[in-house]
Amino acid sequence: MSLRSLTLLQFRSHRRAEFAFDTRPVALYGPNGAGKTSVLEAVSLFSPGRGLRRATAEELIRRQESVGWKLRATLPDYELETSARPGQSRDVVIDGKSASQLALGRLMRVLWLVPAMDRLWIEGAEGRRRFLDRMTLSFFPTHADATLAYEKAMRERNRLLKDEVRDPAWYHALESQMAEAGAQIVAHRLQTLEKLAAAQAGAATAFPAAALAVVNQGPDDLARALDANRRRDMAAGRTLEGPHRADLTARYAEKDTPADQCSTGEQKALLISLLLANARALAGESTVLLLDEVAAHLDAGRRAALYDEICALPAQVMMTGTGAELFDALGTRGQYWHVTEERGTSQVTETAFQNR
Repeated sequence: MSLRSLTLLQFRSHRRAEFAFDTRPVALYGPNGAGKTSVLEAVSLFSPGRGLRRATAEELIRRQESVGWKLRATLPDYELETSARPGQSRDVVIDGKSASQLALGRLMRVLWLVPAMDRLWIEGAEGRRRFLDRMTLSFFPTHADATLAYEKAMRERNRLLKDEVRDPAWYHALESQMAEAGAQIVAHRLQTLEKLAAAQAGAATAFPAAALAVVNQGPDDLARALDANRRRDMAAGRTLEGPHRADLTARYAEKDTPADQCSTGEQKALLISLLLANARALAGESTVLLLDEVAAHLDAGRRAALYDEICALPAQVMMTGTGAELFDALGTRGQYWHVTEERGTSQVTETAFQNR
């Protein structure tokens, strides 16, 4: 089990909310705007990055008091805290000691699926690349270090390009750093696809398998390509090739149909399948899977199948839905929390399953 408890203080619409978790999947239900997704967002912030909404630290502050926010969580062997005061960046504390966000990724793997991702296969490459890197980070915590090193060197190279600096000595060190970090990024991504393919192939699941590929990752010898194409990049004012330009493609394997040509329901099913496979492949790690409003878009049979698979996962699962009836097929296998809102303040109450 990953999270044993969670506390939200002055976070979004929650003045104070406390949760104690057991080993069952968690279902948060209540009306739209009550603050259900904010609970999942709080959990997502116990991983590197800006969480499932990609919000700034300032945007997470409860506006009524505007004193800053704080989140606390306990794992079997760790106590975690992350917080931010107005005008300041996010802090992370592990067992009472200041730590980096990257350290969180080594303690707990957090995966999520939110409604904004429903258009993943038909919109721009940036979202798919972010989705791929989130899955990759779950398998390789050092992927974040490689990505940061690559992006830092690329920003400095782009600055030189925009300033039309022509001395090659200024570029060589940066391009070598990009090539070294880029090779790690490419290797991690490809290994992630192999792990996901194996997890899908070995599973009895009601959801369709997705055949994945990464395209446009850049040349094998990136340092040489960057050196050779410097004049072209200077004209563009940015680096035009490398793993930062990669894209993730997917096909509905059984039908051999590109994901962007599938129906809306099939695209959603492919995403669910990938998240389930990701969680299965992480067996042995402390993993939390966050599913925001996932049940509303599934028929009763597919919902029941999803809950059966969730209960078999080697992961802690948290879901949201507008009504408790969406979780009837989960039954007593779940732990339930009712989330309501009054005058801008969210309230959470643990409830028992009601057989309807």
